[in-house]
Amino acid sequence: MNENSQPGFGKISTHGDGMGAPTPELVEKRARELALIDERNPDEFTDGDWDQARAELMGVATGAAPEETPETAELTDDWDVVASDTGHRAPRAGLDDDEMLGEQLVAGGVEEATHDSMVQAAQSEQTQEGGVIEGA
Repeated sequence: MNENSQPGFGKISTHGDGMGAPTPELVEKRARELALIDERNPDEFTDGDWDQARAELMGVATGAAPEETPETAELTDDWDVVASDTGHRAPRAGLDDDEMLGEQLVAGGVEEATHDSMVQAAQSEQTQEGGVIEGA
């Protein structure tokens, strides 16, 4: 992602095809592509590749859960939840107008096109070197 993109909205298309919520298979495919771009064996993608792929596709950074310490282990809060409370719609940060939405969609498309170009370049480099690409 670049400095102009705002995580949190997820991809609406990948490789030119529309997508809904990314499946584990899509995340795995993206992780293999990231390993290939980094000039590593796509079959040996790392947890970091998986995390980056998931973050790119979902638009949400994945973080580790906070560690439980003896001090926090005993913390409990009672929530005042009323069954009749229907909640409210939260505003989407960063989408003040249609122009900004258009900019974000274009930026997302450019990021996806850049990713596709890097995958194709890595695949052609592997082919020229005599390697066979499987799984990417």
